[in-house]
Amino acid sequence: MTDQAAFDTDVWTLTRFVMETGRKAKGATGELTQLINSMLTAIKAISSAVRKAGLIHTFKQRLLFAELFFPSCVLVTSWFDFMLSQGKYVVCFDPLDGSSNIDCLASIGTIFAIYKRVTDGEPTEKDALQAGKNIVCAGYALYGSATLVALTTGAGVNFFMLDPAIGEFILTERNVKMKSKGKIYSMNEGYAKYFHPSVNEYIKHKKYPEDGSAPYGARYVGSMVSDIHRTIAYGGIFLYPANEKSPKGKLRLLYECNPIAFLIEQAGGLATTGTQRILEVQPEGLHQRVPFVVGSTDDVNEYLSFVKKFQ
Repeated sequence: MTDQAAFDTDVWTLTRFVMETGRKAKGATGELTQLINSMLTAIKAISSAVRKAGLIHTFKQRLLFAELFFPSCVLVTSWFDFMLSQGKYVVCFDPLDGSSNIDCLASIGTIFAIYKRVTDGEPTEKDALQAGKNIVCAGYALYGSATLVALTTGAGVNFFMLDPAIGEFILTERNVKMKSKGKIYSMNEGYAKYFHPSVNEYIKHKKYPEDGSAPYGARYVGSMVSDIHRTIAYGGIFLYPANEKSPKGKLRLLYECNPIAFLIEQAGGLATTGTQRILEVQPEGLHQRVPFVVGSTDDVNEYLSFVKKFQ
């Protein structure tokens, strides 16, 4: 039976998927498979924990550290970074994206990217300061009405849903592709006063199109994983551009923008700072911030046309 036929007739768990398709990842090794499975174990534990909104956030952070410590060499996270001494890989992750939403029971997520080390001997910051195009695996977990993992090893994006009855993630959508154009834009318009005129002009065009087309709907959760997942599923555009208060952008390159940009491109979309492809940005610091615009190709290209008009 071919791999394609197996996908069509069998139930695939994420554990099985990672083992069977690991050879397709750049530089894939048994250690990478172990690392991905460790991440998934931590995500299952976090999924259980976030259902109890009173738990302190550090508990969830420790879950990831406990799972990732052995197979990785460098951990970079949204709260602090660790430089470890063993392993071949670098893990950059945000353990609780949208954590301020926990108490109001809105969806939150986990974001991660895995790179292969580029130095010998003791790990250094250079191992973590790699452009996103070097990612070997990226994904996010969305803790919503159900727990979902989106995963790519550079050969397309796949969605897996956690079945609590068996404690396994089950493949639900394979080789996910975004629409070339959507009907939704997603951003925090509370910062409109501080936006560049090109951004406000673009949003005005989405609300009041002069070409007679239907206006775009506005959707914004404030948990990036939720907004990104909707954008991948339905098409459209997500914007977190620079503004007067955050001239370098707000979102972190290594563990927020790069993993999402890698997923978006694998699903057929675009990811940009407004002037540069996200995955080509050379990081200068572990917690560097950048402007971030991602989504369907037509929508992002239209946004870039407005940026160009104001240059």
